[in-house]
Amino acid sequence: MAITYMSKEGYDNLLKEISHLESVERPRIVAAIAEARDKGDLSENAEYDSAKEAQGLLEAKIATLKATLLDVRILDESQVSTDSVQILTKVTIRNTKNNQQMKYTLVSEAEANLREGKISTGTPIAKALIGKKVGDIVPVQLPVGTVEFEIMNIEL
Repeated sequence: MAITYMSKEGYDNLLKEISHLESVERPRIVAAIAEARDKGDLSENAEYDSAKEAQGLLEAKIATLKATLLDVRILDESQVSTDSVQILTKVTIRNTKNNQQMKYTLVSEAEANLREGKISTGTPIAKALIGKKVGDIVPVQLPVGTVEFEIMNIEL
């Protein structure tokens, strides 16, 4: 597997998610399987089949998250520079055409959450911004065509 770089916060959130899945969701599904089993004939028991399928999906998700943990490298935020855009920096950009400003934090794929303004370093915007400095005009190829962004600010 590839190394996944994360913030300490992202790593802690991943641990919490695994803990929740194992201590809350797993027992809930086991109880649902037991309840469905108690209803009799398993060959025609859609509830049982559904609960078993949910169990399989849950176990796969837990395994995937645990596999991710094995290859996580926690980034030391104190070592992150704001001289240029890089992972863990917050960057304010301005669309040069419509003057709309956006602020994003560049994070690993595992931490990405657009509602929180966290975009993966694998996105087209992040890839184009990495290494650039305040004042740079950066063309980004998006599904709607090429859009130019000016880097307004870089911070932690």
